[in-house]
Amino acid sequence: MVTIVGNIKPEDDYTHPLGPEDNFNESVYFNFFDRESNRGGFIRIGNRANEGYAEMTVIVFNSDGSVFFNYKKPEISNNDEWNAGGVRVQVLEPGERLRTTYDGTALYMLDPRDMKDPGKAFKSNPFKRIQLDLVHHGVGPLYGHVGEPGDGNDFARAHSEQHMRVEGTLSIEGEVSININGHGIRDHSWGPRFWQSVPSYRWITGNYGDDLGMVLSVVGDRRGGMFHKGTELLQIKDIELSTEYEQGTSFHKKLIADVTLENGDQHQVEGVVKGFIPLRNRRSEQVTYIGEGMTEYTLDGERKGYGLSEYLNQPGQEV
Repeated sequence: MVTIVGNIKPEDDYTHPLGPEDNFNESVYFNFFDRESNRGGFIRIGNRANEGYAEMTVIVFNSDGSVFFNYKKPEISNNDEWNAGGVRVQVLEPGERLRTTYDGTALYMLDPRDMKDPGKAFKSNPFKRIQLDLVHHGVGPLYGHVGEPGDGNDFARAHSEQHMRVEGTLSIEGEVSININGHGIRDHSWGPRFWQSVPSYRWITGNYGDDLGMVLSVVGDRRGGMFHKGTELLQIKDIELSTEYEQGTSFHKKLIADVTLENGDQHQVEGVVKGFIPLRNRRSEQVTYIGEGMTEYTLDGERKGYGLSEYLNQPGQEV
């Protein structure tokens, strides 16, 4: 039986009644990393039914540094399920098991930094058909918070996360099907959502096995997140984060985080980005830049883990 922390419930894994806000969003996100094959990625779908579309993103990092990527805004008319643009998310057992699938094409980039200019990237790189079929099993506590309407939160009023074990297959056009066995994290948010409502954040997630996972969160001046150690959830009190960027860019390539937990434990997390793609989100005339890095972590100089380091910046806030 899953351990729950916060005021969420297992049935919150399903979609919720559509809110009145024009920008009501209900999104689910699942990342996955197989350290043996040095592959990973994520699937995200966000229903914006009041605006008539969903946001769908699929990324697969390959061991040679290349990336498969696709982003679509397929039309939807309701918030009954996550099933659009080739992505489908099914709740098999609330709080315990979920399934994600993608069947469609993806842009194949030998140099993912081409995505600095999306128009050029889509014209100068080929598409390949890929199929992902993954089952995500909860290995850490399910935790989160459901806020109240009118609380002023325009990013993630209701939100939950859980570390997962992942198994399934990745099929690539013209190649043999690849088994995926690893770990990741899932994230579920519902309520009004503007990507432009925060000046910047660093969201650093990783798993070191079934028994240990982390989320490090730096949002403006706020520091937070958690470590799960078995079924125990320990909040982070403070983070000192330093980042090394690729020269002349805001693309992060290494990080060191000194972390203090609520029980006084201290840890050092060193991260080395193994695969990277720069993305952007445009809403009207506002553009948000998001750097996605498949990252290998070393905890306290010893234990290895894998996950995603995501750096979001608004214009003028890149580094």
